[in-house]
Amino acid sequence: MDWHGVATTAEPRDRWRAFVEARQKELGCFLQFDPELCRSDSADGGPLSGVPFGVKDNIAVRSFRLTCGSRMLERFVSPYTATAVRKLQEAGAVVAGKTNLDEFGMGSSTENSALMETRNPWDPGRVPGGSSGGSAAAVAAGMVPFALGSDTGGSVRQPASFCGLYGLKPTWGAVSRFGLVAYASSLEVIGVVGKTVATVEEVFSLMRGQDPLDHSSLPWQPSVVPARRLRIGVPRECSEVEMHPDVKRTFERTRGMLRDLGHSMEEVSFPTLEHVVSCYYIIATAEASANLARFDGVRYGHRASRTDNPEAMMLASRNEGFGPEVKLRILLGTYVLRSGFQEEYYLRAQKVRTAIRNDFQKAFGSVDLVLMPVYPVPPFRRGSAESDPFTQKLADIFTCAANLAGLPALAFPAGVENGLPIGMQFLAPAFSEGLLFSACRPLEGVIRSPDAPGFPRDWR
Repeated sequence: MDWHGVATTAEPRDRWRAFVEARQKELGCFLQFDPELCRSDSADGGPLSGVPFGVKDNIAVRSFRLTCGSRMLERFVSPYTATAVRKLQEAGAVVAGKTNLDEFGMGSSTENSALMETRNPWDPGRVPGGSSGGSAAAVAAGMVPFALGSDTGGSVRQPASFCGLYGLKPTWGAVSRFGLVAYASSLEVIGVVGKTVATVEEVFSLMRGQDPLDHSSLPWQPSVVPARRLRIGVPRECSEVEMHPDVKRTFERTRGMLRDLGHSMEEVSFPTLEHVVSCYYIIATAEASANLARFDGVRYGHRASRTDNPEAMMLASRNEGFGPEVKLRILLGTYVLRSGFQEEYYLRAQKVRTAIRNDFQKAFGSVDLVLMPVYPVPPFRRGSAESDPFTQKLADIFTCAANLAGLPALAFPAGVENGLPIGMQFLAPAFSEGLLFSACRPLEGVIRSPDAPGFPRDWR
Protein backbone atom coordinates (compact mmCIF):
# COMPACT_ATOMS: atom_id res chain seq x y z
CA MET A 1 0.00 0.00 0.00
CA ASP A 2 1.10 3.55 -0.73
CA TRP A 3 1.07 5.15 2.74
CA HIS A 4 0.19 8.49 1.18
CA GLY A 5 -3.14 6.99 0.16
CA VAL A 6 -4.13 6.15 3.71
CA ALA A 7 -5.36 9.69 4.33
CA THR A 8 -6.48 10.69 0.86
CA THR A 9 -8.80 7.96 -0.39
CA ALA A 10 -11.58 6.17 1.46
CA GLU A 11 -10.93 2.52 0.56
CA PRO A 12 -7.30 2.25 1.72
CA ARG A 13 -8.06 4.44 4.73
CA ASP A 14 -10.90 2.16 5.86
CA ARG A 15 -8.80 -0.95 5.26
CA TRP A 16 -5.92 0.53 7.24
CA ARG A 17 -8.13 1.54 10.19
CA ALA A 18 -9.71 -1.90 10.36
CA PHE A 19 -6.26 -3.50 10.32
CA VAL A 20 -4.92 -1.19 13.07
CA GLU A 21 -7.94 -1.73 15.30
CA ALA A 22 -7.59 -5.51 14.98
CA ARG A 23 -3.85 -5.43 15.73
CA GLN A 24 -4.41 -3.03 18.60
CA LYS A 25 -6.57 -5.62 20.35
CA GLU A 26 -3.74 -8.16 20.02
CA LEU A 27 -0.76 -5.95 20.85
CA GLY A 28 -1.86 -2.83 22.79
CA CYS A 29 0.46 -0.40 20.99
CA PHE A 30 -1.67 2.76 21.18
CA LEU A 31 -3.00 4.47 24.29
CA GLN A 32 -5.12 6.65 22.00
CA PHE A 33 -5.76 6.01 18.30
CA ASP A 34 -7.65 8.73 16.44
CA PRO A 35 -6.19 9.81 13.07
CA GLU A 36 -9.01 12.31 12.57
CA LEU A 37 -8.47 14.21 15.85
CA CYS A 38 -5.98 16.78 14.54
CA ARG A 39 -5.82 15.97 10.82
CA SER A 40 -6.52 19.65 10.07
CA ASP A 41 -3.13 20.51 11.62
CA SER A 42 -1.37 18.63 8.80
CA ALA A 43 -0.58 20.55 5.63
CA ASP A 44 -1.82 19.43 2.24
CA GLY A 45 1.01 18.34 0.00
CA GLY A 46 4.57 17.98 1.21
CA PRO A 47 6.91 15.00 1.22
CA LEU A 48 4.88 13.10 3.84
CA SER A 49 1.43 14.12 2.63
CA GLY A 50 -1.20 11.91 4.27
CA VAL A 51 1.34 9.55 5.88
CA PRO A 52 0.19 8.46 9.38
CA PHE A 53 2.63 8.10 12.26
CA GLY A 54 2.63 7.29 15.95
CA VAL A 55 3.85 9.57 18.73
CA LYS A 56 5.11 8.31 22.07
CA ASP A 57 2.80 9.56 24.78
CA ASN A 58 5.38 11.72 26.51
CA ILE A 59 5.50 14.02 23.45
CA ALA A 60 2.80 16.70 23.21
CA VAL A 61 0.23 16.75 20.41
CA ARG A 62 -2.58 19.30 20.60
CA SER A 63 -6.00 17.76 21.44
CA PHE A 64 -4.49 14.35 22.28
CA ARG A 65 -3.99 13.20 25.84
CA LEU A 66 -0.45 13.44 27.22
CA THR A 67 -0.35 10.68 29.84
CA CYS A 68 3.30 9.60 29.97
CA GLY A 69 1.85 6.15 30.70
CA SER A 70 1.02 7.34 34.23
CA ARG A 71 -2.02 7.63 36.45
CA MET A 72 -0.66 11.05 37.35
CA LEU A 73 -1.54 12.42 33.88
CA GLU A 74 -4.16 9.91 32.78
CA ARG A 75 -6.75 12.55 31.84
CA PHE A 76 -4.46 15.45 30.89
CA VAL A 77 -5.07 16.78 27.34
CA SER A 78 -2.24 18.71 25.68
CA PRO A 79 -3.03 22.30 24.69
CA TYR A 80 -0.06 22.52 22.29
CA THR A 81 2.10 20.45 19.93
CA ALA A 82 5.80 19.57 20.22
CA THR A 83 8.07 21.25 17.67
CA ALA A 84 9.26 17.91 16.22
CA VAL A 85 5.66 16.81 15.63
CA ARG A 86 4.66 20.18 14.21
CA LYS A 87 7.47 20.03 11.65
CA LEU A 88 6.24 16.63 10.47
CA GLN A 89 2.68 17.95 10.26
CA GLU A 90 3.95 20.84 8.14
CA ALA A 91 5.39 18.19 5.80
CA GLY A 92 1.90 16.67 5.53
CA ALA A 93 2.19 13.77 7.99
CA VAL A 94 -0.84 12.90 10.13
CA VAL A 95 -0.67 11.90 13.81
CA ALA A 96 -2.50 8.57 14.02
CA GLY A 97 -2.32 8.28 17.79
CA LYS A 98 -0.27 8.20 20.97
CA THR A 99 1.77 5.09 21.74
CA ASN A 100 2.33 3.28 25.02
CA LEU A 101 5.51 3.60 27.10
CA ASP A 102 7.09 2.81 30.43
CA GLU A 103 5.78 5.39 32.89
CA PHE A 104 7.57 8.71 32.26
CA GLY A 105 10.04 6.79 30.07
CA MET A 106 11.47 4.81 32.99
CA GLY A 107 12.04 1.22 31.93
CA SER A 108 13.26 -1.13 29.21
CA SER A 109 10.20 -3.29 28.59
CA THR A 110 7.02 -1.14 28.63
CA GLU A 111 5.93 -3.28 31.58
CA ASN A 112 5.97 -0.15 33.76
CA SER A 113 3.07 1.50 31.94
CA ALA A 114 0.20 2.11 34.35
CA LEU A 115 -2.34 2.20 31.52
CA MET A 116 -1.82 -0.68 29.09
CA GLU A 117 0.12 -3.84 28.36
CA THR A 118 2.04 -3.81 25.08
CA ARG A 119 3.20 -7.05 23.45
CA ASN A 120 5.95 -7.78 20.94
CA PRO A 121 4.57 -8.53 17.42
CA TRP A 122 7.21 -11.25 17.03
CA ASP A 123 5.94 -13.12 20.09
CA PRO A 124 3.06 -11.68 22.16
CA GLY A 125 4.47 -13.43 25.23
CA ARG A 126 7.58 -11.24 25.04
CA VAL A 127 8.14 -7.55 25.69
CA PRO A 128 8.62 -5.03 22.86
CA GLY A 129 11.42 -3.27 24.73
CA GLY A 130 11.18 0.15 26.24
CA SER A 131 10.53 2.73 27.05
CA SER A 132 9.31 3.45 23.49
CA GLY A 133 7.80 -0.02 23.24
CA GLY A 134 4.44 1.09 21.88
CA SER A 135 6.08 3.05 19.05
CA ALA A 136 8.33 0.15 18.03
CA ALA A 137 5.57 -2.46 18.25
CA ALA A 138 3.22 -0.31 16.14
CA VAL A 139 5.79 0.01 13.35
CA ALA A 140 6.85 -3.66 13.51
CA ALA A 141 3.19 -4.72 13.31
CA GLY A 142 2.65 -2.61 10.17
CA MET A 143 0.21 -0.21 11.85
CA VAL A 144 2.22 2.91 10.88
CA PRO A 145 5.37 3.35 8.76
CA PHE A 146 7.25 5.23 11.47
CA ALA A 147 6.80 6.50 15.01
CA LEU A 148 8.48 8.98 17.31
CA GLY A 149 9.98 7.97 20.62
CA SER A 150 12.33 9.43 23.20
CA ASP A 151 15.78 8.08 24.00
CA THR A 152 17.17 8.85 27.46
CA GLY A 153 19.38 5.78 27.90
CA GLY A 154 18.47 3.60 24.90
CA SER A 155 14.68 3.93 24.87
CA VAL A 156 14.46 4.18 21.06
CA ARG A 157 17.30 1.84 20.13
CA GLN A 158 16.47 -1.05 22.45
CA PRO A 159 12.82 -1.45 21.36
CA ALA A 160 13.94 -1.02 17.75
CA SER A 161 16.32 -3.94 18.31
CA PHE A 162 13.62 -6.04 20.00
CA CYS A 163 11.19 -5.42 17.12
CA GLY A 164 13.55 -5.70 14.13
CA LEU A 165 13.63 -2.00 13.19
CA TYR A 166 15.93 0.96 12.64
CA GLY A 167 16.00 3.28 15.65
CA LEU A 168 17.75 6.65 15.65
CA LYS A 169 18.95 8.52 18.74
CA PRO A 170 20.04 11.92 17.33
CA THR A 171 22.80 14.17 18.61
CA TRP A 172 21.67 15.96 21.77
CA GLY A 173 20.40 19.35 20.61
CA ALA A 174 19.86 18.36 16.96
CA VAL A 175 16.09 17.93 17.46
CA SER A 176 14.05 20.32 19.58
CA ARG A 177 12.86 18.91 22.91
CA PHE A 178 10.06 21.46 23.18
CA GLY A 179 6.95 19.43 23.95
CA LEU A 180 8.84 16.43 25.35
CA VAL A 181 7.86 15.89 28.99
CA ALA A 182 11.12 16.21 30.90
CA TYR A 183 12.62 13.18 32.65
CA ALA A 184 16.41 13.67 32.41
CA SER A 185 16.96 16.84 30.42
CA SER A 186 20.69 16.53 29.73
CA LEU A 187 20.30 12.99 28.39
CA GLU A 188 17.01 12.68 26.50
CA VAL A 189 16.29 13.32 22.84
CA ILE A 190 13.35 12.74 20.48
CA GLY A 191 14.14 9.91 18.08
CA VAL A 192 12.41 7.82 15.43
CA VAL A 193 11.83 4.15 14.61
CA GLY A 194 11.11 2.92 11.10
CA LYS A 195 11.26 -0.09 8.78
CA THR A 196 13.87 1.39 6.43
CA VAL A 197 16.94 3.60 6.59
CA ALA A 198 15.34 5.99 4.08
CA THR A 199 12.27 6.46 6.26
CA VAL A 200 14.28 7.24 9.39
CA GLU A 201 16.58 9.56 7.46
CA GLU A 202 13.72 11.52 5.90
CA VAL A 203 11.88 11.94 9.19
CA PHE A 204 15.04 13.09 10.94
CA SER A 205 15.85 15.58 8.16
CA LEU A 206 12.41 17.16 8.64
CA MET A 207 12.58 17.33 12.47
CA ARG A 208 16.12 18.58 13.00
CA GLY A 209 17.25 22.18 13.50
CA GLN A 210 17.37 24.94 16.08
CA ASP A 211 14.13 25.97 17.77
CA PRO A 212 13.63 29.31 19.57
CA LEU A 213 11.27 27.48 21.95
CA ASP A 214 14.10 25.19 23.14
CA HIS A 215 17.23 26.97 24.36
CA SER A 216 19.16 23.68 24.32
CA SER A 217 18.55 23.07 20.61
CA LEU A 218 21.43 23.74 18.24
CA PRO A 219 21.80 24.79 14.60
CA TRP A 220 22.19 21.78 12.33
CA GLN A 221 25.89 21.23 11.64
CA PRO A 222 26.15 18.36 9.13
CA SER A 223 29.47 16.56 9.05
CA VAL A 224 31.20 15.39 5.88
CA VAL A 225 30.41 11.77 5.03
CA PRO A 226 33.61 9.99 3.90
CA ALA A 227 33.47 8.54 0.37
CA ARG A 228 36.02 5.89 1.30
CA ARG A 229 35.43 2.64 3.12
CA LEU A 230 34.88 3.19 6.80
CA ARG A 231 37.07 2.43 9.76
CA ILE A 232 34.79 0.86 12.35
CA GLY A 233 35.89 0.52 15.94
CA VAL A 234 34.86 -2.33 18.22
CA PRO A 235 35.43 -1.75 21.96
CA ARG A 236 37.54 -4.57 23.37
CA GLU A 237 35.59 -4.21 26.61
CA CYS A 238 32.45 -5.54 24.86
CA SER A 239 33.94 -9.04 25.06
CA GLU A 240 34.00 -8.73 28.86
CA VAL A 241 30.23 -8.17 29.06
CA GLU A 242 28.14 -11.31 29.49
CA MET A 243 25.88 -11.72 26.46
CA HIS A 244 23.28 -14.24 25.39
CA PRO A 245 24.78 -16.68 22.81
CA ASP A 246 22.36 -15.44 20.13
CA VAL A 247 23.43 -11.82 20.66
CA LYS A 248 27.11 -12.72 20.73
CA ARG A 249 26.78 -14.78 17.55
CA THR A 250 24.94 -11.93 15.81
CA PHE A 251 27.60 -9.45 16.92
CA GLU A 252 30.38 -11.58 15.42
CA ARG A 253 28.40 -12.17 12.23
CA THR A 254 27.82 -8.43 11.84
CA ARG A 255 31.53 -7.77 12.12
CA GLY A 256 32.13 -10.31 9.37
CA MET A 257 29.51 -8.73 7.11
CA LEU A 258 31.07 -5.32 7.57
CA ARG A 259 34.46 -6.72 6.57
CA ASP A 260 32.87 -8.31 3.49
CA LEU A 261 31.51 -4.87 2.55
CA GLY A 262 35.08 -3.57 2.57
CA HIS A 263 35.14 -1.76 5.91
CA SER A 264 38.11 -2.16 8.22
CA MET A 265 37.40 -3.40 11.74
CA GLU A 266 39.67 -1.97 14.43
CA GLU A 267 39.80 -2.59 18.15
CA VAL A 268 39.36 0.47 20.35
CA SER A 269 39.41 0.88 24.10
CA PHE A 270 36.59 2.16 26.33
CA PRO A 271 37.91 1.73 29.87
CA THR A 272 34.93 3.70 31.22
CA LEU A 273 32.38 1.21 29.84
CA GLU A 274 32.10 -0.56 33.19
CA HIS A 275 31.09 2.72 34.86
CA VAL A 276 28.46 3.74 32.30
CA VAL A 277 25.40 2.29 34.04
CA SER A 278 26.15 3.62 37.52
CA CYS A 279 27.06 7.05 36.12
CA TYR A 280 23.90 7.15 34.03
CA TYR A 281 21.51 6.21 36.82
CA ILE A 282 22.96 8.74 39.24
CA ILE A 283 22.58 11.60 36.75
CA ALA A 284 19.24 10.43 35.33
CA THR A 285 17.58 9.96 38.72
CA ALA A 286 18.92 13.28 40.01
CA GLU A 287 17.39 15.09 37.03
CA ALA A 288 14.16 13.08 37.35
CA SER A 289 13.86 14.10 40.99
CA ALA A 290 14.00 17.76 39.97
CA ASN A 291 11.83 17.50 36.85
CA LEU A 292 9.04 15.44 38.39
CA ALA A 293 8.73 17.75 41.39
CA ARG A 294 6.24 19.77 39.29
CA PHE A 295 3.65 16.98 39.58
CA ASP A 296 2.29 17.98 42.97
CA GLY A 297 -1.47 17.72 42.50
CA VAL A 298 -1.88 21.50 42.50
CA ARG A 299 -1.49 22.82 38.96
CA TYR A 300 -2.27 19.78 36.81
CA GLY A 301 -2.34 16.02 36.97
CA HIS A 302 -3.91 13.72 39.52
CA ARG A 303 -5.14 15.31 42.76
CA ALA A 304 -6.05 13.17 45.74
CA SER A 305 -9.38 13.88 47.38
CA ARG A 306 -10.33 13.95 51.06
CA THR A 307 -7.05 15.25 52.47
CA ASP A 308 -6.72 17.48 55.52
CA ASN A 309 -4.19 20.05 54.28
CA PRO A 310 -2.11 20.98 51.20
CA GLU A 311 0.92 18.95 52.31
CA ALA A 312 -1.17 15.83 52.83
CA MET A 313 -2.87 16.42 49.48
CA MET A 314 0.48 16.62 47.69
CA LEU A 315 1.84 13.49 49.37
CA ALA A 316 -1.33 11.52 48.63
CA SER A 317 -1.48 12.74 45.03
CA ARG A 318 2.11 11.69 44.31
CA ASN A 319 1.66 8.39 46.10
CA GLU A 320 -1.49 7.56 44.12
CA GLY A 321 -0.32 9.00 40.80
CA PHE A 322 3.21 7.59 40.49
CA GLY A 323 4.06 3.92 40.01
CA PRO A 324 6.79 1.97 41.85
CA GLU A 325 9.61 2.57 39.35
CA VAL A 326 9.00 6.31 39.18
CA LYS A 327 8.91 6.55 42.99
CA LEU A 328 12.16 4.58 43.21
CA ARG A 329 13.97 6.87 40.79
CA ILE A 330 12.69 10.04 42.47
CA LEU A 331 13.90 8.74 45.83
CA LEU A 332 17.31 7.78 44.42
CA GLY A 333 17.65 11.17 42.75
CA THR A 334 16.69 13.02 45.90
CA TYR A 335 19.24 10.99 47.85
CA VAL A 336 22.20 11.71 45.52
CA LEU A 337 21.35 15.44 45.55
CA ARG A 338 21.16 15.70 49.34
CA SER A 339 23.54 18.06 51.08
CA GLY A 340 26.67 16.09 51.93
CA PHE A 341 26.05 13.48 49.23
CA GLN A 342 26.36 15.57 46.06
CA GLU A 343 30.16 15.45 46.10
CA GLU A 344 30.23 11.70 46.67
CA TYR A 345 27.66 10.75 44.03
CA TYR A 346 26.36 13.43 41.66
CA LEU A 347 29.55 15.45 41.12
CA ARG A 348 31.62 12.29 40.84
CA ALA A 349 29.20 10.96 38.22
CA GLN A 350 29.63 14.17 36.22
CA LYS A 351 33.40 13.64 36.26
CA VAL A 352 32.92 10.08 35.01
CA ARG A 353 30.63 11.45 32.30
CA THR A 354 33.49 13.68 31.12
CA ALA A 355 35.80 10.66 31.06
CA ILE A 356 33.25 8.75 28.94
CA ARG A 357 33.13 11.68 26.53
CA ASN A 358 36.93 11.68 26.36
CA ASP A 359 36.99 7.96 25.56
CA PHE A 360 34.75 8.58 22.55
CA GLN A 361 36.80 11.58 21.46
CA LYS A 362 39.95 9.48 21.56
CA ALA A 363 38.32 6.61 19.65
CA PHE A 364 36.99 8.89 16.93
CA GLY A 365 40.52 10.12 16.38
CA SER A 366 41.28 6.77 14.74
CA VAL A 367 37.90 5.37 13.60
CA ASP A 368 34.79 6.74 11.86
CA LEU A 369 32.16 4.75 13.76
CA VAL A 370 31.89 2.52 16.81
CA LEU A 371 29.96 -0.77 16.62
CA MET A 372 28.31 -2.26 19.70
CA PRO A 373 25.39 -4.54 20.53
CA VAL A 374 22.21 -2.80 21.63
CA TYR A 375 21.19 -5.15 24.46
CA PRO A 376 22.89 -8.21 25.97
CA VAL A 377 19.85 -10.49 25.55
CA PRO A 378 17.15 -11.03 22.88
CA PRO A 379 13.54 -9.94 23.51
CA PHE A 380 12.61 -11.52 26.84
CA ARG A 381 9.38 -12.91 28.22
CA ARG A 382 7.13 -10.82 30.42
CA GLY A 383 7.75 -11.57 34.07
CA SER A 384 11.00 -13.45 33.37
CA ALA A 385 14.29 -12.99 35.24
CA GLU A 386 15.39 -10.52 32.54
CA SER A 387 12.40 -8.28 33.31
CA ASP A 388 13.57 -7.70 36.89
CA PRO A 389 14.06 -3.91 37.22
CA PHE A 390 17.63 -4.18 38.51
CA THR A 391 18.60 -6.63 35.76
CA GLN A 392 17.13 -4.26 33.17
CA LYS A 393 19.25 -1.41 34.49
CA LEU A 394 22.47 -3.43 34.30
CA ALA A 395 21.59 -4.42 30.73
CA ASP A 396 21.66 -0.75 29.62
CA ILE A 397 25.47 -0.92 29.47
CA PHE A 398 25.66 -0.62 25.67
CA THR A 399 23.10 2.16 25.19
CA CYS A 400 23.65 4.71 27.98
CA ALA A 401 27.07 5.85 26.76
CA ALA A 402 25.68 7.65 23.70
CA ASN A 403 23.32 9.66 25.91
CA LEU A 404 26.00 10.55 28.43
CA ALA A 405 28.27 11.76 25.62
CA GLY A 406 25.45 13.43 23.62
CA LEU A 407 26.34 11.44 20.49
CA PRO A 408 24.10 10.10 17.71
CA ALA A 409 23.50 6.35 17.47
CA LEU A 410 21.51 4.18 15.09
CA ALA A 411 20.22 0.70 15.93
CA PHE A 412 19.80 -1.57 12.92
CA PRO A 413 18.41 -5.08 12.36
CA ALA A 414 21.34 -7.52 12.34
CA GLY A 415 19.56 -10.86 12.17
CA VAL A 416 16.88 -13.19 13.44
CA GLU A 417 17.84 -15.92 15.90
CA ASN A 418 15.36 -18.57 17.03
CA GLY A 419 12.52 -16.54 15.56
CA LEU A 420 13.44 -13.29 17.35
CA PRO A 421 15.09 -10.15 15.89
CA ILE A 422 18.41 -8.93 17.24
CA GLY A 423 19.85 -5.50 16.54
CA MET A 424 23.27 -3.87 16.66
CA GLN A 425 24.13 -0.17 16.74
CA PHE A 426 26.57 2.32 15.29
CA LEU A 427 27.70 5.34 17.31
CA ALA A 428 29.19 8.39 15.57
CA PRO A 429 30.67 11.82 16.38
CA ALA A 430 28.23 14.65 17.07
CA PHE A 431 26.09 15.72 14.08
CA SER A 432 27.25 12.70 12.07
CA GLU A 433 23.79 11.21 11.54
CA GLY A 434 24.54 11.23 7.79
CA LEU A 435 27.44 8.89 8.42
CA LEU A 436 25.17 6.51 10.35
CA PHE A 437 22.69 6.38 7.47
CA SER A 438 25.49 5.95 4.93
CA ALA A 439 26.91 3.00 6.87
CA CYS A 440 23.52 1.29 7.24
CA ARG A 441 22.35 1.59 3.63
CA PRO A 442 24.69 -1.12 2.27
CA LEU A 443 23.86 -3.32 5.26
CA GLU A 444 20.18 -2.94 4.42
CA GLY A 445 20.90 -4.74 1.15
CA VAL A 446 22.31 -7.67 3.13
CA ILE A 447 19.87 -7.71 6.08
CA ARG A 448 16.54 -6.03 5.47
CA SER A 449 14.32 -5.13 8.39
CA PRO A 450 12.60 -8.48 8.93
CA ASP A 451 8.82 -8.75 8.89
CA ALA A 452 7.15 -9.76 12.13
CA PRO A 453 4.38 -12.39 11.92
CA GLY A 454 1.21 -10.78 10.61
CA PHE A 455 3.00 -7.87 8.94
CA PRO A 456 1.06 -6.83 5.81
CA ARG A 457 3.72 -7.39 3.16
CA ASP A 458 2.04 -5.19 0.55
CA TRP A 459 2.35 -2.24 2.98
CA ARG A 460 6.18 -2.22 3.11
